[in-house]
Amino acid sequence: MSGRLSVVGTGPAGAAWLSSETAELIEQATDLVGYGPYIQRVAGAGHVCHSSDNREELQRAAFALDLAAQGKHVAVVSGGDPGIFAMAAAVCECVADAVDDRWSSVQLGIYPGISALQAAAARVGAPLGHDFCVMSLSDVLKPWELICRRVALAAEADFAMAFYNPRSSHRPWQLGEVLALLAQTLAPDTPVVFARAVGRDDERIHFTCLAEADPELVDMSTLVLIGNSRSRYFDHGDRRWMYSPRDYPQTLSGDGTASV
Repeated sequence: MSGRLSVVGTGPAGAAWLSSETAELIEQATDLVGYGPYIQRVAGAGHVCHSSDNREELQRAAFALDLAAQGKHVAVVSGGDPGIFAMAAAVCECVADAVDDRWSSVQLGIYPGISALQAAAARVGAPLGHDFCVMSLSDVLKPWELICRRVALAAEADFAMAFYNPRSSHRPWQLGEVLALLAQTLAPDTPVVFARAVGRDDERIHFTCLAEADPELVDMSTLVLIGNSRSRYFDHGDRRWMYSPRDYPQTLSGDGTASV
């Protein structure tokens, strides 16, 4: 009997951020596999839930594929979008590197969700309205030197940036080093936003600039947004907004900053 494996994302918070397609797939699933807090957002009475630690992605993916090979309809649950620093890559890696054909009959589908970067960007305006790049600052799966090189090159190219996994109890110094690295290329008044837990009860949005950005305000629930040379703040209603204009100067100066 052929099973089915659906890799889905719950969005950054509650049911309001869940797509109708994903909600239907979760309802149809017999088994939910994922990090406990993500499963808790969507689990129903009829689901068999298989929770595991958030650092066990490959083991989780293999387990889910084995369940599906037994004829189950399995939903692998990620927060945000499953293809952005989440479970879609782990599932694909397992299937691509399989040494036998025990998963060959599994029907595999990967379905988009609202990402943390989309939620944070929409909450503050349009900071990613022009070209941008997205990076994880975690060095668990890649060298810190590579992260720094990519950050430096992104600054030189004048991308707006979104940083996932910016700071944790095990990596309290890394965001500060990245901000100092950015300050070598970007202007001190470059807009910076710390968007924490967007969509949840403990949501917190902090507007600042590169020269005044305080890493102590950031944790693993925070997405960090860095503007480009054209990004700006404006006030509307009773709050502040940020956007990156769609138009752009025709040239860049030697230090990588935009000039007209």
